[in-house]
Amino acid sequence: MLTIEKMLEYAEEFLDYLRIKQNVSSHTYRAYKCDIKQFFTFWKKTHHKDNVTMKKIIERYLVALFYKKIDNKTIARKFSCFSSFEKFLKQKSIILRLDLKRPKITRKLPVYLTIDEIFLLLDNISTDQLQTDFPYRDKAIFELLYATGIRCSELTQIRIADLTAPTRSIRIFGKGKKERIVLYGSKAEKSMQEYLTHERKAVISDKEHFFLTKTGSPLDTTHVRKIIGMFRKLLPLQRSLTPHKIRHSFATHLLQKGMDLRMIQELLGHKTLASTEIYTHVSVEQLKKICATIHPLNKTDTNKKEDL
Repeated sequence: MLTIEKMLEYAEEFLDYLRIKQNVSSHTYRAYKCDIKQFFTFWKKTHHKDNVTMKKIIERYLVALFYKKIDNKTIARKFSCFSSFEKFLKQKSIILRLDLKRPKITRKLPVYLTIDEIFLLLDNISTDQLQTDFPYRDKAIFELLYATGIRCSELTQIRIADLTAPTRSIRIFGKGKKERIVLYGSKAEKSMQEYLTHERKAVISDKEHFFLTKTGSPLDTTHVRKIIGMFRKLLPLQRSLTPHKIRHSFATHLLQKGMDLRMIQELLGHKTLASTEIYTHVSVEQLKKICATIHPLNKTDTNKKEDL
């Protein structure tokens, strides 16, 4: 019988394996570490002194999650965590045979801003209107997120050495440290240059990262979310706005303009095309609205019949 103490040792080895050997993203590592911690807390509280197999404890833990009405997406991630843990233990000749089946996840359509809303914030809002000590930096952050579609965490990791000015390109390290190249246009280039000229030179304690705080340290994702939250308050209609919704807007607008789905997949850094295909559903919804508005049958006035 595997003791909780022994399994805790294996769990620590598993987390090291994910970080070092599997090279998972920091987000995945933190999520799995939290999942493992919550499971062992459950084990200690409910089954520490019981003569129950590891498999039974995991099954009871997952059932308990359902009763707590935790959303399916979170439970599915925990299933993935335990599936990975099971495979790791198999390498140690420990066979659990969990036979886990992930709950079905209803995928929500991504929320995005219209092109008019994006350009209202980028073109009609001056740096003087931004309630921040670093208006040029914050404007450049918004410009770059929309110009490239990169993730919030990817933006914070951009280094000076990753930028190639002549081609307006950036080397990005995405999930699993996967490398890709993203492109930006002249508007984003101008905003980035203004930030370098007016603000970044004043805080140079970190000479490596591109976007810095007032103390000269690299920005983190919390800083970026607060910056985008500031822009949200400037929208005429109050609605949710996050760095990820800007990413959704980038992908949706490109697809609406006719860009090939596989090209969008490459720019977003999606591992599979299935992750990118959700934007096709957004476009279908947009088409439905357009058809409902402009199709002749939907605009027929029954009180005015044409002469036969």
